[in-house]
Amino acid sequence: MGRVSAPSLEKPRARRRRPSVLGVIGLVLLLGGLGCLGWIAYQYVGTNVVSKRAFEQESGELRARWDAQPPAPAVPTGSADPALSDAQPRAVPGDAIALLRIPRFGDSYEVPILEGTELSVLARGVGHYPSTAQPGQIGNFAIAGHRVTHGQPFSRLLELDKGDQILVETRSAIYTYVIDTAPRDLTVEENATWVVDPVPGQPDATPTQALITLTTCQDLFHSPDRSIGFGHLQSTKNKG
Repeated sequence: MGRVSAPSLEKPRARRRRPSVLGVIGLVLLLGGLGCLGWIAYQYVGTNVVSKRAFEQESGELRARWDAQPPAPAVPTGSADPALSDAQPRAVPGDAIALLRIPRFGDSYEVPILEGTELSVLARGVGHYPSTAQPGQIGNFAIAGHRVTHGQPFSRLLELDKGDQILVETRSAIYTYVIDTAPRDLTVEENATWVVDPVPGQPDATPTQALITLTTCQDLFHSPDRSIGFGHLQSTKNKG
């Protein structure tokens, strides 16, 4: 009589279910959605944290450079600032050239003005259009800044009214400009370069005044439109 084998006590292995196509697609969409949310959070929160630190660093370094230089010469009314004139080394793109203060935005509002308007520059302050006049100079001193993200220095620009002051400080002087056209009252397309002409809207005119132009995005999200504020120089206070 043959041996009878003992019954096996091992449980049969469960067969693994292969993920369905719909399951894979769902997972990919979920990860993609989380990635998008992370990117949006960084753009609207993370970049502000990084840029505001950069604002403070640029402002501190600029003041340190001013303190290390000889006393600034006086600035005759309406003339080019000697500290920014052709006799001085020209600012390279990205260099801080001045400090911006807007009393309407509070005593703590101070943002460095850097040479250039590239995205990398605007992440560290407000940008100066290189082809336009220097602070206090006859002509159009034009600057640009973000309304959202990257420190959003112009987040409240549309709150400005006619008569509000814009202060621009250089090593030599503090220039006080006054708003003539409120930014919320003028919207142009992004290719409207006439706003940074020496005399905005008059390409063939010879400037006789020291003007300021402020530009920013018209909408809180990406927009081809720009809000524009115009002003004129009211006074110059020498620092020497």
